[in-house]
Amino acid sequence: MEFKGKSIISMRDFDKDEIMHILESAEKIDSNREDYAHHMDGKILAALFFEPSTRTRLSFESAMLRLGGKVIGFADPGGTSVKKGESLADAIRMVEAYSDIIVMRSKIEGAARLAGNISSIPVINGGDGANQHPTQTFLDLYTIKKSKESLSGNKVGFMGDLKYGRTVHSLAYALSYFDTKMYFISPKDLSMPDDHLEELDEIGVDFEEVESFDDVKSEIDVLYVTRIQRERFGDELDFEKVKEGYTIDMEFLDGCKDDLKILHPLPRVDELARDVDESPYAVYFQQAANGIPTRMALISLTMGAIE
Repeated sequence: MEFKGKSIISMRDFDKDEIMHILESAEKIDSNREDYAHHMDGKILAALFFEPSTRTRLSFESAMLRLGGKVIGFADPGGTSVKKGESLADAIRMVEAYSDIIVMRSKIEGAARLAGNISSIPVINGGDGANQHPTQTFLDLYTIKKSKESLSGNKVGFMGDLKYGRTVHSLAYALSYFDTKMYFISPKDLSMPDDHLEELDEIGVDFEEVESFDDVKSEIDVLYVTRIQRERFGDELDFEKVKEGYTIDMEFLDGCKDDLKILHPLPRVDELARDVDESPYAVYFQQAANGIPTRMALISLTMGAIE
């Protein structure tokens, strides 16, 4: 299994064995991080964030620093030559001369694929529009594996904005390898895109679309929550009506399985009440923390520090 020099662009670039190898690598790093503290000595990661980010950017920077490497880059493209009209292709050719690996986030779908095709060094997609967010998916898988002990055989509910949620699109595809029953819980205007559903159907995934969590709450082992985005609604009243049915508190969870685990890619707004934070259901803060060993593993594998 050869990862050295490979870019991380889409979950569709990985088969089941490769996914498991990455997760097992993350687990090894997580259990003894000191052994990996000098794997990136003398190496530089370029963090190119053309779109705002907190968790993804900081966790990649933290991962590289914990591996002994250094970080350059920007979180505001307004201060770069891209603002002057420089093309993405030229920006990548410039940055690859200054660094050993690139992490990039863009609002433009397909931008990471273009960067990966141009670059002579590995490119890691930190999110491209509503398309893909593969490193979030790897940490989501790692969190499910740790909290449920297995990726296989779970019933997973995806709730919230499923139309524009790139984290949902990537995770649903990845879980298709692991005998997962899926429930897509959303208002009709924010349901999973037809092309994603058609793809899941073609590869034999068992799934249902529902509008009410109450209809399936007793079945679900893992609930993956995303926020209902106010900006997707033209009328404030329509948003308020929809939001009420997708706000999770402890009363909302009455009747769920005792061992239900709730994930959320964060940031949250008001779709997850604070009283859920201290419940045994909540694993979303640990999920965010899992970004460190997962991204340490991805950097180490693509840079050839581990196999």
